[in-house]
Amino acid sequence: MIVNQSNVAAIFISLKTVFNKAFAGADSTWQKYAMLVPSTTSQEDYSWLSQFPKMKKWLGEKTVKALAAFKYTLVNEDFEATVEVDRNHIEDDQIGIYNPMAQEAGSSAKQWPDEIVGEIVNGSFVNKCYDGQYFCDTDHPVGDGEGGIVSVSNKGVGPLVIATLAGAAASYGAARTAMRKFKDDEGRPLGVKPTVLMVPPALEDDANLLMTADRLEDGKPNPYKKTAEVVVNDQLTSDTAWFLLDTSRPVKPFIFQQRKKPVFVQQTDPQADDVFNRKKFKFGAEARGKAGYSLWQLCYGSTGEG
Repeated sequence: MIVNQSNVAAIFISLKTVFNKAFAGADSTWQKYAMLVPSTTSQEDYSWLSQFPKMKKWLGEKTVKALAAFKYTLVNEDFEATVEVDRNHIEDDQIGIYNPMAQEAGSSAKQWPDEIVGEIVNGSFVNKCYDGQYFCDTDHPVGDGEGGIVSVSNKGVGPLVIATLAGAAASYGAARTAMRKFKDDEGRPLGVKPTVLMVPPALEDDANLLMTADRLEDGKPNPYKKTAEVVVNDQLTSDTAWFLLDTSRPVKPFIFQQRKKPVFVQQTDPQADDVFNRKKFKFGAEARGKAGYSLWQLCYGSTGEG
């Protein structure tokens, strides 16, 4: 094939079609536990998380919640996946060897949010959220409604247990109870309702049994059947950690901040320096964004190592 602008453009149109098809068909689960926040600048400020409003009786003047002295900002980062196309392969009509690469680039672009949100989930026990504490921690400061501060925990260490009712109650049951008892800074229940049990592949069978079995392994009735949807997150690196989440609200536990959606990009000019010096055209994907933590009250995480 003659290498000219027209022929190269036609080849890359074909590769873009392959990319887009793979992008559309790839699996993605981040929407089940993270909220999409469109970004319009280099960074976004999430200090508003510290003054999430709740309806109350109107007596006298309205009570305006001021921003607490918290600072939580997510700075967008650049991401890319690039493939080089050798000019000789175009001349020798061997462009078909790049179709699998275009498919992988499309699939990777679709799963980009899963990967960066997954990193955030993995860091839940060591990365700080809006209140300056680790996202899953034992001492989040919360107002007691009387001018004081109490420490509230959304972290456990117990493994996910299905062998006995007592064990399940001490792990999964304790997490559910803790979340449903969370209160706001005025001492009023937040009404948190756990809906998703997120586990790594190693805990998939246990989680599914806990959510579907009529009886536990000790023969006792299972009170936790159908109390949450099991989400298996392939990005989780710990084989023991598990998370209980409330995803029923507009605000979800994790943030996917998107500045620029993944897009197909290409360099097709036969006169470009890389083509002249190295015989290389290029195509791939670019995106821009960041992942972070939302309200810690919407998550209970256990290391599973206790």
